[in-house]
Amino acid sequence: MRKRTYIILLLVVIAIFSTGCSAKPGTQIDPANGIWDKYFVYPLSITIDFFAKILFNNYGLAIIVTTILIRFLVLPLMITQIRSTKKMQDLQPEITKIREKYKDNAQKIQEETMKLFQKHNVNPLSGCLPIFIQMPILIAFYHAISRNAFIAEHDFLWVSLGTPDPYYIFPILAAITTYLQIKMTSTSVAVTPQAAQQQKIMAVVMPAMILFIGISLPAALALYWVIGNIFSIAQTKLIYRTTK
Repeated sequence: MRKRTYIILLLVVIAIFSTGCSAKPGTQIDPANGIWDKYFVYPLSITIDFFAKILFNNYGLAIIVTTILIRFLVLPLMITQIRSTKKMQDLQPEITKIREKYKDNAQKIQEETMKLFQKHNVNPLSGCLPIFIQMPILIAFYHAISRNAFIAEHDFLWVSLGTPDPYYIFPILAAITTYLQIKMTSTSVAVTPQAAQQQKIMAVVMPAMILFIGISLPAALALYWVIGNIFSIAQTKLIYRTTK
């Protein structure tokens, strides 16, 4: 579990940093320019433009509405992830017993663990799927924001959406809400000491990474993080409550 967590975290870091290297702000978004622009960047860009038009040309509100819309679209995946995580944590005592019983036979441990998962209808990989689904969405959102000339020309509250937040307020809020989201996940259900230690590491590394990246990227992307995190906190609280 620890190894898988580190691998996922590494992939997220690589994906986000590669975004900054590959994106070219100002480049026109052309749906005829390959699959990436056609199916990811262009739909997001025109969605933001659409909501901006009906929201009095306010691109900040348009980004908020688009973010919430995206979160609702991936909500079934997030529900699957949260419930899968809870099931895995509920099965940890049984998994520990299997490891103690067959501690000298790694193959037997794997066989018995898979039987346990099948018995309880748990897919250990289902919790990873939403992360990989959200990664291209995040990258596409960055492209849609940085390459949409209209966004760069508009302000929201105290910031220009096309440039980094000069007061670091949105990046700080993004980091804080990321921390709260991770802490909520770690305290909502019982976890093993090993899982608790992983959560502590994630609760430090992820917010720090979000803060560092948010300082250098357009404020519109940090705004997307803040709204997305608040939505995730609310949905996590609701799902855990209904699961209990």
